[in-house]
This record gives sequence, C-alpha cells and structure tokens, in this order.
Amino acid sequence: MYQNRTLIVLIADKHEFKGYYNRLNFNSVLLWHSVYQYSVSKNFIVDRVIEKKKWNKKRVLTVAGIAALVILIVGSYFLTSGKSRLNVDTSRITVSEIKKAPFQEFIPVNGIVLPVTTIYLDALEGGRVEEKFVEDGAMMKKDQPILRLANTDLELSLANQETQVYDVLTQMQNTRNNADQNTIGKLNQMAEVDNATIEAERIYKLNKQLFDQNAIGSQEFKASENNYNYQLRRKKLTQETLEKDMASGKLQVSQAAQSYGRMQNALALMRKKVGDLIVRAPVDGQLTSLDAEIGQSKNKGERLGQIDVTSGFKVRVDIDEHYISRIFIGLAGTFPLNGKDYKLKIKKVYTQVTNSRFQVDMEFEGAVPEGIRRGQTLQIKLALSDETQALLVPTGGFFQKTGGNWIYKLNENGTVAYKTDIQLGRQNPDYYEVTSGLKPGDKVITSSYENYGDIQELVLKKE
Repeated sequence: MYQNRTLIVLIADKHEFKGYYNRLNFNSVLLWHSVYQYSVSKNFIVDRVIEKKKWNKKRVLTVAGIAALVILIVGSYFLTSGKSRLNVDTSRITVSEIKKAPFQEFIPVNGIVLPVTTIYLDALEGGRVEEKFVEDGAMMKKDQPILRLANTDLELSLANQETQVYDVLTQMQNTRNNADQNTIGKLNQMAEVDNATIEAERIYKLNKQLFDQNAIGSQEFKASENNYNYQLRRKKLTQETLEKDMASGKLQVSQAAQSYGRMQNALALMRKKVGDLIVRAPVDGQLTSLDAEIGQSKNKGERLGQIDVTSGFKVRVDIDEHYISRIFIGLAGTFPLNGKDYKLKIKKVYTQVTNSRFQVDMEFEGAVPEGIRRGQTLQIKLALSDETQALLVPTGGFFQKTGGNWIYKLNENGTVAYKTDIQLGRQNPDYYEVTSGLKPGDKVITSSYENYGDIQELVLKKE
C-alpha cells in the first residue's frame, strides 16, 4: 500500500497523533491511523521530537473564520432554497371569508333636497328698493306683490311716451278730418260736373233735332255738340280725381291708424315696464332667498330671490366625472331615513362638468319621506348595475398593495397565509367581485399589506 512512497513520521507520541486526528477529515484519519499503527509495529526511529504546542491567536482566528464561512454558506442555502416567511400577530390583521351573495355595483353620492320646481325672481327693471310687502320665507299667492322698485327715468319715459301717443292720435284725427273735407269738396265738384253734363246733353239733343229740321244753323249745333263732349271728358276726369283723392285719404287715415296702434303698443310696453317695478309672485309657493333691503339699488337682471313650488321635491346629486359615461336617465338609487329605505330615479342629467363633477336630478319613486325639508342632505346609493349572485371579498387595504392581482389566503388550520393569484371584477364600497382564484369558504387577509414587502408566507401567531 505504501510502496514507492517516502514516509516521514513527525509524531512524537500517541497523544500528539490524536490532536491531529481531531482536525482531519474521515479519509485522512484512516490514512494517519494506518501509518501510526505501522510505525509502532516496525519500531521506526523518529528523526526528531516535535514539542507539543498550545493554541495560538493565528490558529483561533483561522478556525473562527472557517466556522463563520460554514454558517454563512448553510444560512444562504436555507434562505435561497425555501420560501420567505414572516411572523404576524393575528390581532393586527383582518381575516375575511369569501362568500357567494347578491352583488350590485353602486357608488355612494350625496344629494340635496330641492323643490320639484323653482322659479327665480330677477329684476326686470333696475331701480331702488322703495317698499317691501313680505319677508323671506312667506307663502305667496300668484300675482301677490313682493316689493316695489323706484325708477324715475323709466317713469319719465312713460310720461313722454304717453304724450307722443296723444300727439299721434291728434294727428290721425286731423288727417281723417282733412280727408273727409277733401272728399266732400270733390263730391260737390262732381255734382256740378254731373249737372253741367246733363245740361249739355239736353241742349245737344235738342239742337240736333232742330238742325235735322233745318231750324238752326250748323254753327249753333256744332257749338252744343262740342260743349257736350267737353262736359263728358270733364266728368270722366273729375270722377278719376275723386276716386284717387278718396283712396289717398283712406291710405293716410290707415297709416295714421297704424302709427297710432304702434304707439299704443309702445305705450303698453312702457306701462308694463313701469308695472314691473312692482315685483310679484309668478306662481303659488314659498318665497326663499329674498335679497333686497329698503334703499338698496338693484340692476336690471339682478337676482332678487326665488319661489319654491311646494307641490313636491327632487334631489340634486353631485357625481364624479369618472362615471359620466355610465350615468343616464332611469338609473335608480336608495337612501335610508328614519329606519326606512326610499327609492329615487334619475330624471335629468346635466352634462356640464364643473370642478371635475357633474349633476343629476332625481325624483322620488313611490312614497316621499314625511317631514323632508328643502336643503336636507341625503346619502344615496346610486346603482350602476342590476343585482346578481357573485363571489365576494370585502374591501380592504390589501387592494392598494396588490391591485387585486393576488391576496394572502389562509390554510385550513389558519396558521399560515400564503400568496394566491386572483382576479377581481366589479366593485362597490363594500365588496369586490372575485372572478377567479378563490372559492366560497376561503379565508383571506383583507387588511393592509404595507409592512409585508415581498414575503411569500405569513405565519399567524397570537401574542
């Protein structure tokens, strides 16, 4: 076994050998043990005796370094080959059970109760508040006066308009009188022409007979004939002149009447403008938001208040613009009040977006809550879908970390929670719809995962 090898034994005694023995691996131990036994049996002469040495600093550091390296290698192996774990106190987490139940997608919104009809009161004409007949909150009847404004310029314009109307009326009467007088004059002239024509015709016919009988000469007959023809032409011209004068007189009278009518309409409008200085209730209802004090000046078109029709109520709701494509007329909502649930339905959608929000009007379906008041705020669940059966997981802080892609699922004993891939669908403020990855009865952690990092498993312990 040891042929062709040179063997130098440096062992002083058996105890020295045992010291080396403890620092050798198993194969080396067998080799050294065989050498030792062979040396003893052959009575080999030892060249020199090696003195026994104690542990020095260098040897201690070497052994410590080897030991640390071994521990590091072993620890790295266990950390890289197994799943990362973290101990978690069960009192600091929320465990929820997956269940199948009715699900409806909805959003929580706030609505303000308003009258079903509101009519705004604006100043139709500017002026100074001269008198207030009622106070804010009064119940009004249609056409009941609310306040009176004073506007001297408007009143002066009314007086001038009335004067102009009277002037036009006088002018129209004068035109009619002149037309009548002119017509009378033309008629008298026509009567004279008619009479002259008749006389000329009589003389002409008489002279014609006498001329035929040779009782008179042709000169006298020709004179009567010419006079008769002249009177006929004169009558025709006078008739045409009379007709034209009468038509012109009628046109003048008609134009004057039309002008007078326009002036009358303008006067009526001016009187209405002056009448609008007294603000009246347009309908029966309650006067609200009246903003007017004695001596205060109001510009034309300025808001004075409003009349709320008390025949019913509606709810004005503000909604985030994120949902504008999913909101339409007919969507329903519910709200609790005094221990009962009441239904609302969207009747009008205002698509104008202001400050990232838009508004809808909702009206009551069925019973209206007793004692409800204008301005009251209601917390409404506005449904975006019909109610269906679905697998549900309660909402929680886990979603901010996972985005709904995975969740910590508990084992059957509830001692360990491990990562599980899932998929979520619709949601409402209370639940997420689970489309895959979980089944009814599974228990999951729904509280926040912010402190867990990339830990694969959570060991649940009670402290």
